[in-house]
Amino acid sequence: MRLMATMSLLCSALVACTGGPDAGRDAAAHEHADTGFAALQARGRTAMGVDQYTSTHRFDSLPDGGRIELQRNGDDPAGIATIREHLRGIARAFSTGDFSTPAFVHLREMPGTRVMAERKDRIRYTYADLPRGGEVRITTADAEALQAIHAFMAAQRGEHRAGGEHP
Repeated sequence: MRLMATMSLLCSALVACTGGPDAGRDAAAHEHADTGFAALQARGRTAMGVDQYTSTHRFDSLPDGGRIELQRNGDDPAGIATIREHLRGIARAFSTGDFSTPAFVHLREMPGTRVMAERKDRIRYTYADLPRGGEVRITTADAEALQAIHAFMAAQRGEHRAGGEHP
């Protein structure tokens, strides 16, 4: 944490010295964004049970829905088991229209979740193991639910700074 704070101060100083009239404001916005991301990662660790910096998320938008993938970056049997249990719980919660976990992690209602909750009977959530974690596959034939799923995936990709497919 101390290293991150030092790096942030050095980066702010460099931008302020080289960046022009808005550099100080831009550096402050950058520092706030990094602090916000670190807080999101910490809430993610609380909700998911594993260090978000040593795990990889993917949020794919697919033609019939989406896919949430979470895997440990290395061999970690306990972490893998924790991820699998977390994702099984996510599949169960989402299928009942409960999106409280992403709301906690992001400190807001995530885009698409209201429609996904309203149309829960038109969406299927399927969990599967992956080598170092698991995935939740989300499928629907409903056009409005599909649009909501894609909005949810896009917001997750952006805020987690994660990879994933998108149309």
